[in-house]
Amino acid sequence: MGEKMKGFHLIAMKVNEQLFGTKSKWSLVKIASNRRNLLIWFLVIAAVSILIYFIMDADQKERRKESLVGMCDQRARMLQDQFNVTVNHVHALAILVTTFHYSKTPSAIDQETFADYTARTAFERPLLNGIAYAQRILHSEREEFERTHGWTIRSMREEPAPVSDEYAPVIFMQETVSYIESLDMMSVEEDRENILQARATGKAVLTSPFKLLNNRLGVVLTFAVYNSKLPSDATVEDRIEATAGYLGGAFDVESLVENLLGQLAGNQAIVVKVYDVTKPSDPQIIYGNQSMDGDMSLKHVSKLDFGDPRRKHEMICRYLERAPMSWVALMMAAFIAAIGGLVGYMIYGGAVQIVKVEDDFKKMQELKVRAEAADIAKSQFLATVSHEIRTPMNGILGMLQLLLDTELTGTQRDFAQTAQDCGGALITLINDVLDRAKIEAGKLELEFVPFDLRSILDDVLFLFSEKSRQKGIELAVFVSDKVPEIVVGDPGRLRQVIINLVGNSVKFTEQGHIFVQVYLAEQASSMMELKNKASTNGEAFTFNTLSGKQAADNRSSWDTFKHLDDGIFFDGSETADTDQNVTLMVWVEDTGIGISEHAQQRVFTPFMQADSSTSRNYGGTGIGLSISKCLVELMGGQMNFTSRPHIGSTFSFTVELQRYKRDASVDLKRSLSDDIPIALKGLKALVVDSKPVRASVTRYHLRRLGIQSETVSCMRTAVAIFRKYWSLISKNEKLPDIILFEKDTWISGEENCFPLLSSSGQNGQSCKPPKMILLATPRDDKAKVAGFVDTVIMKPLRAKAMAACLLQILGINVKKPNGIESAEKSKSLHGLLCGKKILVVDDNKVNRRVAAGALKKYGANVTCAESGHEALKWLQIPHDFDACFMDIQMPEMDGFEATCRIREMEKEANQQQTTKNGSEMEGLMREWHIPVLAMTADVIHATLDKCLKYGMDGYVSKPFQEMNLYQAVAKFFDSPSIS
Repeated sequence: MGEKMKGFHLIAMKVNEQLFGTKSKWSLVKIASNRRNLLIWFLVIAAVSILIYFIMDADQKERRKESLVGMCDQRARMLQDQFNVTVNHVHALAILVTTFHYSKTPSAIDQETFADYTARTAFERPLLNGIAYAQRILHSEREEFERTHGWTIRSMREEPAPVSDEYAPVIFMQETVSYIESLDMMSVEEDRENILQARATGKAVLTSPFKLLNNRLGVVLTFAVYNSKLPSDATVEDRIEATAGYLGGAFDVESLVENLLGQLAGNQAIVVKVYDVTKPSDPQIIYGNQSMDGDMSLKHVSKLDFGDPRRKHEMICRYLERAPMSWVALMMAAFIAAIGGLVGYMIYGGAVQIVKVEDDFKKMQELKVRAEAADIAKSQFLATVSHEIRTPMNGILGMLQLLLDTELTGTQRDFAQTAQDCGGALITLINDVLDRAKIEAGKLELEFVPFDLRSILDDVLFLFSEKSRQKGIELAVFVSDKVPEIVVGDPGRLRQVIINLVGNSVKFTEQGHIFVQVYLAEQASSMMELKNKASTNGEAFTFNTLSGKQAADNRSSWDTFKHLDDGIFFDGSETADTDQNVTLMVWVEDTGIGISEHAQQRVFTPFMQADSSTSRNYGGTGIGLSISKCLVELMGGQMNFTSRPHIGSTFSFTVELQRYKRDASVDLKRSLSDDIPIALKGLKALVVDSKPVRASVTRYHLRRLGIQSETVSCMRTAVAIFRKYWSLISKNEKLPDIILFEKDTWISGEENCFPLLSSSGQNGQSCKPPKMILLATPRDDKAKVAGFVDTVIMKPLRAKAMAACLLQILGINVKKPNGIESAEKSKSLHGLLCGKKILVVDDNKVNRRVAAGALKKYGANVTCAESGHEALKWLQIPHDFDACFMDIQMPEMDGFEATCRIREMEKEANQQQTTKNGSEMEGLMREWHIPVLAMTADVIHATLDKCLKYGMDGYVSKPFQEMNLYQAVAKFFDSPSIS
């Protein structure tokens, strides 16, 4: 209680600190609640919004300008590149004329060849309307030239060219410009200047814009053609002397630009104009019109270089439409203004509200302290309830057990046993509620110990065997041979989950079967694949399941089950696998009433039944499945289910366990494979069963006992097999030692086959007849009385029960080790703890009597103490006690403090012995350490780890049974274990 009040004090201090911090910020709240400050805030937000608008608008204009610059430069660059490509082709043609016309004798080029070549290569010069070659003719050569070609050199006016010092008549031309043949290209002054410039520089020369014959603007490109190859440093005189003619072509600039703009048409239309600005004062437009269209507020000029240094060209781009209003900037400014105004008003309103509710805030802090105290009280309440309920229940159940050990009449024993069963049911309910509380609080801890999974399943079947027999339903278990025999995990919690699922199945199933199956997760995945391919085989209402009844999930039908029962014998060895982790899949299948579709969503909800009639007809609290699901998730798995109303339910879950290392130093009980009598191993059995799944379950239990088995579907087949064996006796073929057959096989009308199976031989041969065993649910001794069978084995089948029955009918005597066969007798129980002196410390008189009575039953000498102080007096060193059971919650001095005092006394005594006798006698001295085992009804706070922390050696929860006390203390002595 002192620690609890200390916690409240700390919480109150934190609340005061928070309140103090609020007061230090009170001036800011007062400023925010002033209306004048709110008006100033609105004006500031308006100014900021306007500023943001102008900034964003300017940014948008800048991005629009950058976009125009990019588009204009791109078009200019592409126009310039395409123009240069065409110029290069014309230059290449000029070199071709030099090579094949002047360097070859005779010339390899004539008009037909030139026209054909230029026509074929016209695709390389799409921008040229036509191309022609004009030969350089001096005045002295004119007459001979005209006589050779048969025509007169003409001027551009279609008349004989006037006398000049030299001429440039066209001799080769493309077919598209055949009309310019014999025209003197130097008859026009501007053309003459361009030709003279071309031959002097050796580069391309352009004319000023003019209209072509197609009435579109263009320019003429001229290249000089030399009669020989000139060096790179040739002079102007050398170039004039070597000039043989001129190659020219007309560019359609308007078509070029239109084609280019068509290729680059985008979302934003722009106006493009191309100018010849050789004379800046008089720019000549090459493309576009003279009208001032487009957005005149923004333009961009891109320079063009067409290869003629004398000519200057540029491209001017404008947007076709004016810039739209910057709606984004306007909306953002409005948004900032609205948000800023709203924030200011919210701050103002919040500040006003804070001023008004300051007192309410203080009350809220007080309520917070109370809520945190209530949370602490909740845990304390659960611990108190646990202790206060479990303590009297321990006395009730303990005294009832002591009463049952006395001589009672049949009626008295029935009354006492009924009371004890009711008390056990109440404890189970309390445990479920506390488990749920511990799970919610995150205090549920899992064990990590090795255990035999198959033995646990056998124990679960034993718990429900009587109920299943009374109802006449099949209850069976099957574990895949690939599942390791020993695994490491929490056996108690795994048992709790399986018991809960099987218990529900037994409760809600009136006919059919309950089938528990365990596989590796990998096998389960394979079965899911087989399930998708399998089809239900059967007629009427017969299905290939354990009992022949239809199940909600067909994974356990023979179509999928037969792939697992393929004759692999169980040898008890673990699967060779380098992975230490193993994931198991557990299925619990029943053919009960099923779960309705609307109730399936709340199956795992605590304290919820499928419907209101369920609890009336079957009982229960509805908490079991919720706890089971939580436990499965704590063990690293998941739980699912499939249910069909009036057909049944199949619950499945996975758990993460580890493989057991046999060299680990862990105290583990002997597994079943270690207890199998050698006499059973190697026997042969014949299983007669018309249901293959049920026969596989029988073979599974026989494999666990080391018995080889074979399955047949009817007695007549069994007789045929025996006859085959009898014919092979001379070949040392071994007959089956036992025959196990189901009850429905016996009542199927084939009882006349039993004498044939039990006969001594055939054809005069004599052999020992096999033992006949009937498998029945419920027990039926008619076949045994009739002499047809040797014994009857009651189902559900369990390996240990089958082994005991087989040893009995085969007449095999197996000596039980360590005299355990007599441990069940009260006389032998009395000697298990004989000579052991045990101290029981508990403040409750009834609990002391129950613990003392249980320990005395095993022969212990018990002394009782009612407080921690009295226990310290009894355990003053030296003492002769062998163990101590210590209650935890006791007045004045609790069990934890008393244990710490005991350990301090032992430590001091051991140190004194070492100092007094010296190190040479250390191995001969007794080291004081009495085993102290906690007894507590507080299963929430008093966990095993906490008990070990305070120096205790073990833990027993109330209410405890006699076996719990014995098993807890026996491990510290050389006493035999009782299973």
